[in-house]
Formats: sequence, structure tokens, C-alpha cells
Amino acid sequence: MWIHPEEVLLAGALWVSERANPFFILQRRRGHGRGGGLSGLLVGTLDVVLDSSARVAPYRILLQTADSQVYWNIACGSSRREITEHWDWLESNLLQTISIFDNDQDITTFVKGKICGIIAEENRLKQNEEPEEDCGKFQEAELKMRKLFGMPEEEKLVNYYSCSYWKGRVPRQGWLYLSVNHLCFYSFLLGKEVTLVVQWTEVTQLDKNATLLFPESVRVSTRDTEHFFSMFLNINDTFKLMEQLANIAMRQLLDNEAFAADRSLPKPCKTLKNVSVLKRDLDARAKNERYRSTFRLTQDERLDGHTDCTLWTPFAKMHVVGQLFISNNYICFNSREEDLCQLIIPLREVSIVEKADSSSVLPCPVSISTKNKMNFLFANLKDRDFLVQRISDFLQRTPDSSWGDTSPMSALGHLAESQSVHRGRHYHPDVPTARQGLLQLYQKDAPEDLGPKAMKEKMKEEAWNIHFSEFGRGVCMYRTSRTRDLVLSGIPERLRGELWLLFSGAQNQMATHVGYYGDLVEQSMGLCSLATEEIERDLHRSMPEHRAFQNETGIAALRRVLTAYAHRNPGIGYCQAMNIVTSVLLLYCTEEEAFWLLVALCERMLPDYYNTRVVGALVDQGVFEDLTRAFLPMLHDHMQDLGVISTISLSWFLTLFLSVMPFDSAVLLVDCFFYEGIKVIFQVALAVLHDNMDALLSCNDEGEAMTILGRYLDNVVNKQIGPSPVPHLHALLTSGDEPPPEIDVFDLIKSSYEKFGSLRSDVIEQMRFKQRLKVIQSLEDTAKRSVVRAMMTESAFSIEELEELYCLFKSKHMTSCYWGSSSSAAERHDPSLPYLEQYRIDPLQFSQLFSALAPWVCGGHTPVLSARLFRILDQNQDGLVNFKEFITALSGMYHGDMTEKLKLLYKLHLPPALCPEEAESALEASQFFTDDTPPEASFLPSVDIMGQQEVTTGEEVKKDPEGGRSSEEKKEDYRYYLRMWAKEKEPKNETIKDLPRMNQEQFIELCKSLYNMFSEEPQEQQLYHAIATVASLLLRIGEVGKKFNNNGGKKTDGGQAPPTTPCDASGESHTCQALADVHLESPAPPTWEEEPRDDTSVSSYSMVSSGSLPCDDIADDMVLVCGERQRRGSVLDADWSISFEQVLASMLTEPPLVDYFERKRDIQAKMAACKAQRVVERQTSSASSDHELSQHSV
Repeated sequence: MWIHPEEVLLAGALWVSERANPFFILQRRRGHGRGGGLSGLLVGTLDVVLDSSARVAPYRILLQTADSQVYWNIACGSSRREITEHWDWLESNLLQTISIFDNDQDITTFVKGKICGIIAEENRLKQNEEPEEDCGKFQEAELKMRKLFGMPEEEKLVNYYSCSYWKGRVPRQGWLYLSVNHLCFYSFLLGKEVTLVVQWTEVTQLDKNATLLFPESVRVSTRDTEHFFSMFLNINDTFKLMEQLANIAMRQLLDNEAFAADRSLPKPCKTLKNVSVLKRDLDARAKNERYRSTFRLTQDERLDGHTDCTLWTPFAKMHVVGQLFISNNYICFNSREEDLCQLIIPLREVSIVEKADSSSVLPCPVSISTKNKMNFLFANLKDRDFLVQRISDFLQRTPDSSWGDTSPMSALGHLAESQSVHRGRHYHPDVPTARQGLLQLYQKDAPEDLGPKAMKEKMKEEAWNIHFSEFGRGVCMYRTSRTRDLVLSGIPERLRGELWLLFSGAQNQMATHVGYYGDLVEQSMGLCSLATEEIERDLHRSMPEHRAFQNETGIAALRRVLTAYAHRNPGIGYCQAMNIVTSVLLLYCTEEEAFWLLVALCERMLPDYYNTRVVGALVDQGVFEDLTRAFLPMLHDHMQDLGVISTISLSWFLTLFLSVMPFDSAVLLVDCFFYEGIKVIFQVALAVLHDNMDALLSCNDEGEAMTILGRYLDNVVNKQIGPSPVPHLHALLTSGDEPPPEIDVFDLIKSSYEKFGSLRSDVIEQMRFKQRLKVIQSLEDTAKRSVVRAMMTESAFSIEELEELYCLFKSKHMTSCYWGSSSSAAERHDPSLPYLEQYRIDPLQFSQLFSALAPWVCGGHTPVLSARLFRILDQNQDGLVNFKEFITALSGMYHGDMTEKLKLLYKLHLPPALCPEEAESALEASQFFTDDTPPEASFLPSVDIMGQQEVTTGEEVKKDPEGGRSSEEKKEDYRYYLRMWAKEKEPKNETIKDLPRMNQEQFIELCKSLYNMFSEEPQEQQLYHAIATVASLLLRIGEVGKKFNNNGGKKTDGGQAPPTTPCDASGESHTCQALADVHLESPAPPTWEEEPRDDTSVSSYSMVSSGSLPCDDIADDMVLVCGERQRRGSVLDADWSISFEQVLASMLTEPPLVDYFERKRDIQAKMAACKAQRVVERQTSSASSDHELSQHSV
């Protein structure tokens, strides 16, 4: 490409001149291309280590003048062809013009101006396209990555680093390229080239360690091997980016959604050197994730910026140092000291933002007032004017809320009703609806309780009221360590719903989605799906001991909330344990509040917990095992031997202890969970194990350990409300002679904070990442094993072969997720289907796999056969084929006998495999469909290619299996219908007689396929000779059959005789011409001189003119080609046809054909070649371009 002229002082250093004239020099980088010797190796090594641009552009053109010692670099190229085009342009357009200049300075000025003008014109033409924001150096690195590793343009580079790759015990210095979907490494040291490509979806473990052998290194583990990288300039930044990319890949495996770059990133204030747009995007995503997690905000909230400041806290009469965060909907503050103060101010609540007077005590203050008369004072702001302007901009975009944060519970309690009236919407009038928490609904008519429980509740309420008066109430409340202490002491029942909404962030989401829940209820009402069926099954299992769910009011409310959420998020739908959690939410909240709390749980606080494979719970189960290993090492080793941890932790986490602990105790843990997050669940689980350590260490089996833990949890009581009136059944059955000791839940919570309070949320997130890699890859391995077991009985491939084929099939599917496809990945992946049918590929991907793996190599005809086979396998005509269908077809081609292989080949040349576009004449095709069409089911084979199902005809259904029974009796006997239904479902193996006959067009296509199929066989000549004989024999058989049918007076469906052909040999002539065409196109056909002629062996390439001999006198071993005297108006014979039995019988007469179709073929070599295909393409593409261009230059 043309570049802005750059000065070059030493033109000969490290470069070799290949062309020259008085004004220009074309040079090649020393060491590039062939040869180069030792100096070339040294230069190549230097270019790799120093990341020289010569690795991308090894050719350049210099401008020189006679009197000057300075050269100007005006063009560079990655290939000889590109640089030669520039050289030719200079010679034809500039050389003659500049030769008339007298002054060398004028020549230099003119050429530089011309080149700059060309570049400006190119930029002008590209201005309508999307501008590239990456700097030139980074674009150069991206081009280098694509060239080195054969990546397409869709593969985007995120960043690249200089590092060492440890191959054995020898470090190889090179460059690590981190793209969206691959980790790549390249090194070139003194002729030794190392290339490594790892897909992120194949990574099973990623960790940073420091050992004596690998000092401060990063280990990347896959299923097969481990890779070590070290000598990073900043290993922490590199490792964080690798974690992000691996996380994105795991999300691809879970959701099959390709990575989508954020196009709305703010422009950087200054040009960032060597930082790509994608790197900025990922950095912004990481900051957004931390911001949303810290303040419990929704997934669409994006951080705009943050700055250091101080906040005046009226309750402590002091300024608290921390950070101020601004996003599109919130202003948040977090103190530098943990738990000192946290603040969330929704912009919808802000009424005034103003700059206060500065002073030495309060420099650069900003005052923010809310609609409920709260005032917040921030100071020590670095850029106060810009901050105020930014907040004002966001305020202008914020819709005006119709109701403020009034905070009292009454407003929240009647929120659903007020929204319903305001919007003119209501719930279904026939179903009773709870407008408040079910607990209050059933306690309002009860006599006033003056016992110890009521007194404790009043004391808690009074403590919270005092807190509200000091720290504020509602979303703008100051959250301090005092708030946490009150939560750990238990939230009073009357405030529980309000505070759950506040601490979880669900209140913000509910306030910004007014009427959303009511719309969902109306939309989902009456719909039937798998989720609704599971919901109905579990409704009466949700807290059946509580009277709120012993009537239609509670059950209906639970049904509506679960169904509405399943309608909102069909990816999750419904999962067991959601009913238990939701029923507890409904006790303290209205339906709409419970719905938004469920949204917060499933989508933010417990991510991936309630999907089809409970991935999130399995991840946290692994985190719990790691925490047990860290805090309780002796107990961990013993329980791992018993296999207890994996059994107990899943139920603990999925239901937040609600299913394993008395309700009055477990609900206190839910209080802590909504305030602290998952951290408190881990702490309590560790405390439970710690309290039972001695008993667990003495256990000998899993059952004994489960009994100990079950009894302990059953006896965790809330002593503030007295003993539980009804002991748990588990406690009664396992109590033995002496009653088990009771454990106060407050003591358990206090103990968990004292012993395991050092747990940090960021550490848990780091541990979650490591476990997520293990869990998702383990689930993928489980899916692969399930598929292999299922296919073992339906295919003849070995277990190892099926595993390799599954990996290739899945890899093809996953590659299309990020490199584009004719259909989206979400359409081709349905997690609700069995493992065999989850991954599906489209025709293009199928064609690539067929070309690489099929045993029938047909050259240029292979894509045609692939498309036909795809149409056969795609029974539901959705344009997709699953793994089961693919393997069944491939197994038939590799392991079927000759009859099965020929049946498949025969079907590939009949409808629906042979589409009308491939036929030469639409008239004959339409006559074929109307004249000789057998039952339609025969054209729609089942997934099993060798044994198809046939739809039972109407005559078979009418047969009476019992005989002598009237139709009325049969109608009354339901058993008769069951037998008929079973008979219809019974598979019927297809015989060769069920196959339809083949007309002349289809026979010509079959012959073309056979001729292409034998082009690379060792016995090519014998096979051509054999197929010529078979084709001639089948032509005669078809002619004989036509005469027999005509003599028998066969009529068409219209009652008219079939049209006669202009000449008797026309059909045979067409066939011969087609075969000859195929023969002429076959690769490297032997010449006549190569084959000695004799009377006993006639080559299959022997040709005679059909016009010179009558059809009956043509030998069986000769291929006919229509001569010049053939009539131009001849058409294919519509009456000519053959059956599969005739094809099979004719094939069996030729031993070479029998040997070819009976030969057992090995798929291992094909699979190995398919896996290495990318490497081969990369090598050939880089080598062929230089070879072709070198020839061009000569």
C-alpha cells in the first residue's frame, strides 16, 4: 500500500534490492522468501523479537535521486504481487514525467506530493465506511496475526504481548496474540518456528503461578496438554484479559451467543498507543460488572466515570473519603473504608444539582437534593464543572417519575393496585389476587399477639425506625455498618418485604418498569408450555405446611409469579427450587414485588443457578469445596473421600437453606443474603461444617455424614420466637433416645462472621471463574459421552471415532458462532432437545464436513452430492441437520455393505435429493412426478438411511386385525385404537423393491457421480471400464423395458400415449454425451500413448460416433459420444426407466465395482486431515502467494 513518505538513511541495511531504475528501488527484506542464509535467519529473528513491521510488509519501494544520500520510503507490500502493482504504476505513470525535471529537489517534492494525493483520495473514498479507530501499529499487528495463523477478517485481535513460551524446558521468545476466540503464539528464532493456536472454548483451566521452573508464569490448560507463558511486562493485566476472554468463551458454550462489540463506547480523550477498541470495550465491561455488582444495579447500567471525593455524613458529623460513580441512571458513592458508608441515588429521585460555595474546609462542593427532601453534599471534586454538566445531561434524559420515593411500606404495598388503576389494567377478575404479603393477609384477622415473639418484633421495628430517622429511608438511605448489624439481628416481618426490595436492587427495577408485571400476567395467562406443566406439578409442593399455600389464593399468586417469569425469561423458564424461594417471597411481598425479587435472584444475585443445567449452583459447589480445602483442610480430605460435599451443597445453595432448615431460622439467612450476597451463604455453610467437624471426621460412609448434618440443620431454631410447635419429621426419625441439642440461628450467624468473615466478594468471583471453566467443560464432556453412548447402537464407528467426530461437528457449529453463518447460532442450538440433537449445522457447514470426511471423493462434484445428501437428511426442512443424522449417513458410507451404499447413492439421484434445478428438462421431471410417483413417504427417508420408516397407507389401517367385528364395535373399543396407533408407529424396514424407478435424467446424473467418484482410485482404469460396461447394459435394459411397456399399452395418467422420441438412440446418445463430458473433465486422464492397444483390453476411454454405428452394434465396453450427425432436436426419453434391482444386479457383474463398494475404509486419516486442515491452509496460502508472485515477476 502507499504510505506517507518516510526518510531512510541506510537503504541497504537488512534489505536486498530486486529492481532498480534511476529514481526508484524495489527491495525485499533479507530472510524473507527463499534462501537468505545465516544473515536471513538473524534478520528474521530480529524482526520477531522487536515486532518489526517488516514481518507484515517485507517489500518496499524507495525514492532515490542521484545527488542525495537520503532515500524516501513511499510504498510497502505484504506480497510480491502487491508491491509489483505499485512498481508498474510508478514506471508507467511517473517515470517519464520526472525524467524531464532538472532539479532533484523538484523530483522529490513532486513524487511526495503525488503519493500524498493518492493516499488522500483513498481516504476520501473510505470516509463513508466505518472509521477504523485502532492505531496504525495495532492494525499492523492484526494483519500479522491473520497472516501467521490463517485467521479470517471476522477474527478480531484484542491485544498482543511479548513473552516466552516454554516448549519443554526451553523458553521461546515471541509474541502472544489474544483474539476474541483464540490464543495464538508465534516465535521465530534462528530458523526455529513455533506456532500455537488454542481456542478459548477448549481451555479447561487458567491460572497464574510462580514456581522455580516457571517464574511468574501463566498456565493455560486444555483437555490434552498444558501451555506455560512467562516473561510478561505486566502479567496481571495480561492474565485479567485472558480471564475475560475465557469467560466470554464459556458464555458461548452456555448460550451459543457470539461476542458482540460495544459500538457506543465514548471516544478516548487522547489516542491510546497500541490499545484496540475491543480492549477498551472489555475494560469497560469489567468496570461495569464491578460497578453493578457493588451497588446491585441492573444489567443494562453502564458506568460513565468515577472520581475521588468526600461525602458529608450527618449521622456521624464527618466527611467520609471515597469514590463517586456516575452512570446513566444513578449516582453512587462508596467509602474507601469497607462498610463505612455506601449511597445509591437514582437520578429519577434527584430534584436539584448545584455547586455550593467553596471554602478551605469544603473545596469544590456539589449539593444534590432529592424529591423526598434529602440533601447530599460531596466535596473535594477535581473537575466539579464537568461533573455537574454530566449529571445535568443524564437528568435531561431521565423520564420524570410519576411517583417519588415515599418509602413507607403502605406506598409499596399498594403499588400494584395504583399502577393497575393508573394504566387501566387489572388482573383476571375470576382469580383471587393477593394485593399484599400473604403473611399479613392471614394475620390481619388474628387476635393481637402479646407474647415474646410480638414484643421482639416491636423492639426490632423501633430500632429500624430510629435507624430510618438517622440514616434516611428508601433507596437513598445511607448504608453503614450499623445497617448490617440490624440486618444480622433479624429484619421485622412488617419491614421484610420493603428492605428485601431495597437491598437487592429490585425496587429500582420495579420503579422503572411500571405495569410490566401486569402485562406479563395477561400475556402468559392461558399459555401452555413445558415450563407451565412443571410449575403446575410443583405448586402444591411449595411450603405445604404453611396455611397461606393451602388455598387457592396463595397457589394462584405463586402460579402467576412463576408463569410470568417463565414468560419473561424463556431461557430459564422454570427450575425446581424456584417454587420454594418464590413462596417465601410471597409471604412478605405483593405479587409484583415478589416477581422483581425473583428477577433479581435469578439474573443478578444467583447467576445461572436456575437454568436447565444449574450451572451456577455447580460452580458455587466447586467454590465451596475450595473454601473447605482452605479453611478446613482435614475435614475437606475426609469428606472428599466420602463424596459428601457435592451432595449437600447443591440443596443448600439452590434454596438458600429454606429446604433444609426450619423456616423461621432460614428466613433470617435470606435477610442476610439480600444484604451481603452469596458470601453469607458460604460463611454459614462453612460454620455448619466446622460445628460438626468432630462428628464428621468419625463418619465411615456418606449416609452417616448426611444424617449428622440433617439433624444439625433441623435443630437450628430461632429462640426469639420460642420452640418450633411442630418438630421436623427428619428430626423425629433421627433423634434417637436423647433429643438433639438446639442451635440458635443467631449464634450460627455470629459464629460464621467471627470465623469466616474474612471472605471477600471479589475473591469469591475469582474462584467462581476458575470453577466455571471446570464445570462447563465437565458438562460438555458429559454431553459428549451421552451422545457417544447413544450412537454406539446406531452406527458402526468405535467410541474413539465417535468422540472425534462429535468434536469436529461441534467445532464446526461453534466456529460459525463467531465467524458467521447463514443462520444464527441460537437458531441452530436448542438446549431443550436431547444431546444428540442440540448442535445442528446448516448446508454450508455440512458441505465442509462432507468434503473433508466422506469416503466418496468426487472432485468438483462433491458439493453437489453434499447438497443432495443434506436434503435427504433434513426431513423437517428447517435447513439444519443434527449430529445423529450426520453420523447415521456417514456410518452407512463407511461401514454399510455394497447394497446399502448403492441404495444411498441411488437415493442421492432421486427426489427430494435431486432438486428440479439440477435436471436438464423440467418437462420430463414433471412427467416423472405425475406418471410414476410412488407413495410420498418413500421420498422422505427417515434419519436411519438404511432402514426407513414407511407411513401406513389407508388400506392397511382399514384392515380388521380381529376379523368379524363391526365398525361400531371397533369404535367403541379404545384398545383397537391403541393397537392401530402402535401399528402406525411401528417402523417398517424399507426393501429394495420399495425404491422408486429412475428415469433417464436421473440415470445420467448417477453416471456423472460415478465417473467423478473413481478419479483418484488406484484401479481407475478398471473402474472406468466397468462403469462404462454397466452404463451400456443399463441403457439396453431401459430400452427393453420401454418396449415392453409400450407393447403392453401403458398410458400416462392423462390417458394419452407417451410422446415418441425423434430417434431411438437419442436417450442413449444423451447419456453417452454426459459420460464423455465427465470423462473429459476428470483430472489428469491418461493419453492414448500411455495405454497400449490390443484386442483383448479395450480402454474405457474408447469412443465411437453414435452416428456411424447402429445402437445394437455398439460394444458393451465402449462409451458413446454423439457425433455431428445427431439430430439437434433429440430429447430425453420420458418412458425410459430402470429399477434399483437392475442397477444392483448390473454392478454385481463387475468385480472392480464390487471391490470398490465392499472395501472397508478408515476414517481416522480423514479426521486427522480435517483437524490439521487449518494448519495446511495456512502453510499453503503463505507459500503459494510468494511462489505465484515470483513467477509473475519473472
